[in-house]
Amino acid sequence: MYELYIANKNYSSWSLRPWVLLRELGIPFVEHLLRFGETADWNDYRKISPTGKVPCLRDGSTSVWDSLAIIEYVAERHAGVWPADAAARAWARCAAAEMHSGFSALRSRCSMSCGVRVRLHDVPPDLAGDITRLEALWTDGLSRFGGPFLAGETFTGVDAFFAPVAFRIQTYGLTLKPVAADYAIGLLKLRSMQEWYAAGIAETFRDEPHDQEIRHAGTVIQDLRAPPLECP
Repeated sequence: MYELYIANKNYSSWSLRPWVLLRELGIPFVEHLLRFGETADWNDYRKISPTGKVPCLRDGSTSVWDSLAIIEYVAERHAGVWPADAAARAWARCAAAEMHSGFSALRSRCSMSCGVRVRLHDVPPDLAGDITRLEALWTDGLSRFGGPFLAGETFTGVDAFFAPVAFRIQTYGLTLKPVAADYAIGLLKLRSMQEWYAAGIAETFRDEPHDQEIRHAGTVIQDLRAPPLECP
């Protein structure tokens, strides 16, 4: 059985991608959570992943690191990771790769934290440009392939790649055009996404570097997370 190593669900957008794909496709796996800030665990983790980063998939003696590599590895062994139709499959791979390497302003200015609600101080041009591109990309996929998912009727790897964006939209109250907004809402309603969200807000751990990024970007107007554990 696969073993998937992830970090905190409240914060780790990269971990969400393979996790939600495996859940949606019903592929069994064992989950291992490595909490941010626990140095000893992360040093030991380099024995599993050469980068010392999450996510990482273990399949017997094989380690697969990086979310895109994990999804491609799983695609070689299971149907449904990418669309069966060649045109849809090509589009889905392009869109997933664009998310993997692009949208830098959205990533940096809207750091993932499932359990808070934030009012941004401003929406600078680079972030506005990322939002405009996101709307265009999502609308293109939904119109080409008929929805409700980006490449057709079923959830595939490209939807997994944009799953963290749905949480960012919710966290920061980002305004999108109706077609794109409805797609994000649909992702948030998935059982797997609700499971991830519930686990994320139940976490009592706080990663201060992530929280500082969020406070720099905007004002936290609501914190839905379980109270942090007090240090002894």
